[in-house]
Amino acid sequence: MSEKASKNSGVPRVLHCHSTFAPGGKELRAAGLMNAFGGKLRHSIVSGMPGQLGAKDNIAKDVAVDFPKDFPSLTGWPSPSRLQKIARAMLPYDLVLTYNWGAMDVVMARTAFSNAFDLPPLIHHEDGFNEDEAKELKTRRNWYRRIGLGKAAGLVVPSRTLEKIAVEVWDQPASRIVRIPNGVDTLAFAKTPRADALRVVKHKGEQWVGTLAGLRPVKQLAMLVEAFSGLPENWQLVILGEGPDKDAIRAAADKLEISHRVHLPGKVADPASAVGLFDIFALSSKSEQFPLSVVEAMAAGVPVAAPNVGDIRSIVSEANHPFVCVPGNATALGHMLKELAENPELRSEIGEANRKKALAQFDRTRMIESYRALYSSAMGREI
Repeated sequence: MSEKASKNSGVPRVLHCHSTFAPGGKELRAAGLMNAFGGKLRHSIVSGMPGQLGAKDNIAKDVAVDFPKDFPSLTGWPSPSRLQKIARAMLPYDLVLTYNWGAMDVVMARTAFSNAFDLPPLIHHEDGFNEDEAKELKTRRNWYRRIGLGKAAGLVVPSRTLEKIAVEVWDQPASRIVRIPNGVDTLAFAKTPRADALRVVKHKGEQWVGTLAGLRPVKQLAMLVEAFSGLPENWQLVILGEGPDKDAIRAAADKLEISHRVHLPGKVADPASAVGLFDIFALSSKSEQFPLSVVEAMAAGVPVAAPNVGDIRSIVSEANHPFVCVPGNATALGHMLKELAENPELRSEIGEANRKKALAQFDRTRMIESYRALYSSAMGREI
């Protein structure tokens, strides 16, 4: 049997190329989709940072998945010989899924060698930008994306902001772009979590400002500590996540003498078990597009205080709009937190409006079916 015939028989094989597979929004979404598709696909996951594979814990045990160690590195100079090696490594698969800038060399390899080899269709996913492009997109990367995406079967974006960038900056035709808003299991987030669901326990009389984020510079979590510092003593700040900025966050709390009220319990395997503990959900990011954590907070009936970046303002309910502020401003964010902290009735009203909007527009069932249709169309077979 030829490689092509073998590849197209049996359960389709899908190659996932990630900049990192540490647990973050795009990684957890990918794991959730794998779980939803169940035994209809087999998956291979490659991380640009080979040691960053923590999101694999969110993949169900009955899902067929492996982590090939012999796949060419996703990082390095994009020489023709290196890109050819990447292209050859795609041959056994029925579909290639790439995610963010860290996997763009795979996209370029697919375009550069599509005529030389019988390569599988490729769909690229862009979810946002890291610190190095948070303020301004890099010209060379824009050109690379324009060229690399030239033969992609699709470009998936979650936000209107990224959709506009794809058209106006990366010169992508509208027919290639598919906007699929992130979705969550709204019923799971509607359940009341246990007070001891985390390593830090919520005690009677306490109120929590909480967030879920990778502890990275682009999230500006030290600024969130500063914004939180003016809240009364019974308010606690709980930051769920892991990353290199942990010491900087603790240093900010020490400087403001509120370290006893700032908690970093690490990552949470199941956000639905914890988000409902928050009385206010807060973001301080320099750059976001369509943050899944905001939708999770909405589904849990929590008001959101966040900067006006990406699609955040259009995601939250209209009642929540006054609590979307100018980016990068600790004072403005602090004022919003203070107003919400002082008004439990307002928090309840906004939280309920957020819950209703999440249920109506951002349930994961709609998202899963959109991805199922897209991937099936690319492979020419139903998932």
